[in-house]
Amino acid sequence: MKKFNLYKLLLAALILSFSACKTDIEVPTASNGSADFSHYIALGNSLTAGYADNGLYLEGQQNSYPSIIAKQMKSVGGGEFKQPLFNEAESNGSGYLKFAGFNADGTPNLVPVTDKTAVRGTFNAPGFGSVTLYKKYSGDINNFGVPGIKLQQITYAQYGNLNGYFERLLPGEAGTNSTTYLDFATAKPFTFFTNWLGNNDALGYATSGGVGDALTPKDQFAGLYNALIAKLTANGAKGAVATIPDVSAIPFLNTVTVAALLAGAKKVNPAAQAIYIQTATGPRAATDEDLITLTFNSTGLFGKPNAAQIPYGLHPLNPIESKYVLDKTEIATVRDYVNSYNATIKSIANAKSLAVFDAYTFLNTLNVKHTDNGQSYTGVFIDGVNISSAFITGNAFSLDGVHLTPKGYAIVANEFIKAINAKYGSTIPLAPIADYRAVKFP
Repeated sequence: MKKFNLYKLLLAALILSFSACKTDIEVPTASNGSADFSHYIALGNSLTAGYADNGLYLEGQQNSYPSIIAKQMKSVGGGEFKQPLFNEAESNGSGYLKFAGFNADGTPNLVPVTDKTAVRGTFNAPGFGSVTLYKKYSGDINNFGVPGIKLQQITYAQYGNLNGYFERLLPGEAGTNSTTYLDFATAKPFTFFTNWLGNNDALGYATSGGVGDALTPKDQFAGLYNALIAKLTANGAKGAVATIPDVSAIPFLNTVTVAALLAGAKKVNPAAQAIYIQTATGPRAATDEDLITLTFNSTGLFGKPNAAQIPYGLHPLNPIESKYVLDKTEIATVRDYVNSYNATIKSIANAKSLAVFDAYTFLNTLNVKHTDNGQSYTGVFIDGVNISSAFITGNAFSLDGVHLTPKGYAIVANEFIKAINAKYGSTIPLAPIADYRAVKFP
């Protein structure tokens, strides 16, 4: 009996000693730091709008990175954040792509969704062609993401007649609008902003193989960015900006490889020796330094003979057209411009004491290959999930190979939040990325 009591005394003493040594976990006090998040607005293009899977639709809008940031800001004084959402009856917006599994050859089967759209018609813009129009939205807006807009167009008075996504937000009918994007976005008071404009000034050139769109001149980009930030900060608002991603590193341009095309050709014709591409200096054999667009496979052109019975892409007399290829010279050109754009963004942001999310550096980490304890992987691990730029399986990019999944947008929101907290001493909590999906499998 005495021995049993001794054990009980020793156990009680041990419990008391653990209780005395217990470490309290300190939870940071919610703070907005030196920023005011009560009226937050977001400027940008399709990435800001929540565009995904080759379209703008309700679920994508609801998972835009600004809406995720605004949700996290609530605990540090953030106010209501309004988005120009499509309603349930038109929830598929512009239409988009869904993943229906893999084809027999291993390529993804992407099916267009065309029901429940918000398309209301078209407008023939003189000199510009047909513009798709969407059902009008009326009401307050905090998310000013407009798919397709370039920095080059933010002060163009006629842009509301040329872009159906912007026209949807304006009160006037197509052909009658004269409000610039910059004036529209800054018409009402705001206390904090994020800005991710400028991507499309390089993206169109890259995704068209350097032939379908021109890069915005560097000096013009600098002048417009300076005017943009000057207006956003004119009344003392603070904010965060993002750099332009390396557009040559997205799945749209690194999924279909020259090596894979050649391997496929050899299965049909073992004598095939090279893939031939058209460049500004003439046709030549492609190398791993040349990038093929994601959409090339879906054309069905590869290997098809022309009238002279020369197979497409397998002979210099019938090369893959330049619009499907960003060749190594064009890659060098677009990177030079993007590096210049980013130097401008960082310089102006630093001069105005703004937070900077370096999207160029961060998104490039999703392409980096690693070996850890004998295991190889690409990208990074966030909350135990591998995030990479791999098409379909990488978790970050949606089915168009350019825009992000909800999980990708949550990750970008967190990178913005980290930059904001570091700059302004705030304690905005990070979003739990497990709450957001990647590519939706059938």
